[in-house]
Amino acid sequence: MTAEPQSDPAAPPGTDPSAPLGREAAAQQDAEQGHAGHHHAAHTWEEARQAAFDAATPIPPGPVALRIALGRKLDRDIVALQDMPHYASSAMDGWAVNGSGPWIPVEPGTRLAPHQASPIATGGLIPPGGKAVLRTENAVLGTDDEGLPVLATGGKSRPGEPRAGEHVRKAGEEALEGDTLVKAGLELNPAHLALAALAGYDEVQVQGKPVVRLVMTGSEVVEQGTPAPGQVRDTFGPQLPEVIAMLGGIAGGQQRIGDSYAEWLAALEDVLPEVPGGPDLPADVVITTGGTGRSGTDHLRRAVAELGGRLIIDGVAMRPGHPAVLAELPDGRFVLGLPGNPLAAMMALSTVGAPLLAALGHRPMPSVQEVPCGAMIDPDPGRTRLMPFRLLYGMASPAQHTGPGMMRGLAAADGVLVVPPHGVQLGELVPAFALPWGAPIPRPGEGGAKTKPRSNARTGQPKGKAPSGPVDWSALLG
Repeated sequence: MTAEPQSDPAAPPGTDPSAPLGREAAAQQDAEQGHAGHHHAAHTWEEARQAAFDAATPIPPGPVALRIALGRKLDRDIVALQDMPHYASSAMDGWAVNGSGPWIPVEPGTRLAPHQASPIATGGLIPPGGKAVLRTENAVLGTDDEGLPVLATGGKSRPGEPRAGEHVRKAGEEALEGDTLVKAGLELNPAHLALAALAGYDEVQVQGKPVVRLVMTGSEVVEQGTPAPGQVRDTFGPQLPEVIAMLGGIAGGQQRIGDSYAEWLAALEDVLPEVPGGPDLPADVVITTGGTGRSGTDHLRRAVAELGGRLIIDGVAMRPGHPAVLAELPDGRFVLGLPGNPLAAMMALSTVGAPLLAALGHRPMPSVQEVPCGAMIDPDPGRTRLMPFRLLYGMASPAQHTGPGMMRGLAAADGVLVVPPHGVQLGELVPAFALPWGAPIPRPGEGGAKTKPRSNARTGQPKGKAPSGPVDWSALLG
């Protein structure tokens, strides 16, 4: 496996204000732009995706608490543990009665003999002997000739009210013991969880889902406010936990460390993730940001080696994001090292992290869809280029502002082009993948493709209503 390009040792830290990790920025910029030569990692983009997917086996099913089971795929049927409801109850506020009226009132919960009644609230247990419920608004409480209390129908009641069983929720009317309530294989929604709770479950058996802990590096990173010269804002904290959830993982806490080797080693040791209500088990995946270059502050490979781990992927022949690293530790945890620049990190996460999390979470390899390219892209022998794009008239046009340390182009993108080393001709079909937060990429000729409007031959502007002022094309350019 060939080494990635070395950084310029004379470059001062923090010289690239768009990069999130100043001490790594010069090294990674050299790596991304090939300043130190055109050495490329052994794994192609396709090989890296497949290697990450093949490295993992699905996490075994297990029980999880209802409050954290939303969106999980059910592994075992939820069945009724007893009749639902398991007792007959009142559907109305009123009186539980036995037989026809008038009735003699008795204390709540008393066994009712014929012509007796007792007060009851909605959901209340029908007492022994209770045959029906007379609604409060249809009941009149008075006295008989001897001054004793007596209950009779009145108000808007109908003759013969209440009929036997009226306003009574019968035991077992929703489900009988042993009935299947939710079938295995379904993704649990809020109604499923409410039904499970109603049936008496505290937890449900679901398919495994990877717990991911984040380790973010860089002593020059600030988490609030406008950064001063030599400082950079944290771009990973606000996005990575949510992106991990979109990719099928469970964000299990995060920590920030400095640039020392001791901090790196401690961060990769067996630390329990922070998952409220989750099991006290180590994370399945540790994702690090920065530290994947070859400079003196890049300690990922050394820490993995000292812990007895093995490298699965040590760089990918792609740009941006080629310093990505995937390793496995002896206890089975995976370590995914992302480059320090935000766009490079996101491309590495899409290339290596998405297949890894999919395999761990019982899901197929993330799909790749071909789209017609709206530009001619020159060759870049030896490496794949990942280019955020905008869909314009059904064609994928590379976005602007897509340097390794930039996020503006990705924020406005509809997906990412996977440009092969030999380049692309205008209109040629090119592989592309959707963003975790974006819509699926339409197939050529489907939904997203629109007919390009005919232009006015004299002005070159689209036909239709004339613009009232200067035309702003910035939205189309990304």
